Amino acid sequence: MVRLGTGIGWRPEIAEAVENMPGIEWVEAVAENVCPGHLPESLVRLRERGVTVVPHGVSLGLGGAERPDAGRLAALAERVTALGSPLVTEHIAFVRAGGPLTASPRLEAGHLLPVPRTRDALDVLCENVRIAQDALPVPLAVENIAALISWPGEEMTEGQFLYELADRTGVRLLIDVANLHTNQVNRGEDAAKALAELPLEAIAYVHVAGGFERDGVWHDSHAHPVPQPVLDILTDLASRVSPPGVLLERDENFPERAELERELGAIRGALEKGSAERRASATEASAAASPEGASRGARERETVREQGAAGVEGLTDPARQRLGLAQAALLSALVAGTPVPEGFDRVRLGVQARALAGKRADVVAKVAPELPVILGDGYRGAFLAYAHGHPMSDGYRRDALDFAGYLLAEGRLEDALVRAELREWWLERSGPKPRSGRPGVRLARATRRVLLRR
Repeated sequence: MVRLGTGIGWRPEIAEAVENMPGIEWVEAVAENVCPGHLPESLVRLRERGVTVVPHGVSLGLGGAERPDAGRLAALAERVTALGSPLVTEHIAFVRAGGPLTASPRLEAGHLLPVPRTRDALDVLCENVRIAQDALPVPLAVENIAALISWPGEEMTEGQFLYELADRTGVRLLIDVANLHTNQVNRGEDAAKALAELPLEAIAYVHVAGGFERDGVWHDSHAHPVPQPVLDILTDLASRVSPPGVLLERDENFPERAELERELGAIRGALEKGSAERRASATEASAAASPEGASRGARERETVREQGAAGVEGLTDPARQRLGLAQAALLSALVAGTPVPEGFDRVRLGVQARALAGKRADVVAKVAPELPVILGDGYRGAFLAYAHGHPMSDGYRRDALDFAGYLLAEGRLEDALVRAELREWWLERSGPKPRSGRPGVRLARATRRVLLRR
């Protein structure tokens, strides 16, 4: 087990602050945002100082019905090697559905969606995790996710689902206490019960993040301060086990360094409080346990793991197809406006659909920053109207191109100058290579031209 200590999610926007922050023992970087041949200088400097860097994947889709894509696994392995990481992490989620397995159009969520806690889904997930483990050069840990919606007909609690996954595959767990809080608010799932059911010895590290509540729904935004209820769940976890590592996540609305340091201080305080509770109960726990009992428990878990492995090896494709059809129906309802599958909460599904469209608009604005400049205040409304009938199928960069092409083809732009600017941008991006230099140069030019005409 790698002891990581206290860390923070590395993002370009706070790279300098992270480098100068005292007490940072490790960082986590979004794997898909790291180019192995051109590592950010900040990460290089951190590594040279002995700071561990862990790549955190977001697009593998281990909870999906299809087997993991070999190319995505190879890319993730390449980033692990480039960063010299002792482990790599991903999510227990699906991010795409449809395709040949279901004879339906392939759709992408652009977001992490929950898998049903059923035997079919567990069998598929276990096989997918084993495939990933075999392809990656270091141990894999997988993260529980936050969700707005619940699957009908689930057969296990989150804790039971994670316990079986860890026992059957030996995979490590990345426990996000903010996600446990989110699911407690949104789905009525008791966080303390989930912690009690987890195989604590399998925890690789812990995520802590902030969010906000609106109309009775908790949004795991990663853009707000960590609230006390999340810190309380962290204390509860630390009262049960000493986590090898704890990391603060922040993805938007980055505050000043001092505020980040205060949040890290609150996290350390929650850990210390939990550790004190654990020490206080150590004597009682030792009296209740025996070496023979601990050994027997370990043997029982190993038996379950071996039985689970045998079951996964005998997995047949009908389980994948059943899961694939269910996931495709849900994703289609969320991003393509098809009927809501039976058993789902229509109101919550609507909230999730709007959240997906909003995130899609935000990410497209990041990967193609010229678009909000060219379209001005009308960008977001135009994109949301487009997204309603045009699901994403090939990533955000393709989505940006398709959006621009749609506006041009449908004659949606009345302003001739805006139309000409957008057409020029689309021609630059849709060809085999950009026609006018680096993205930053193009953005500066677009901004200057738009400002001049207003």
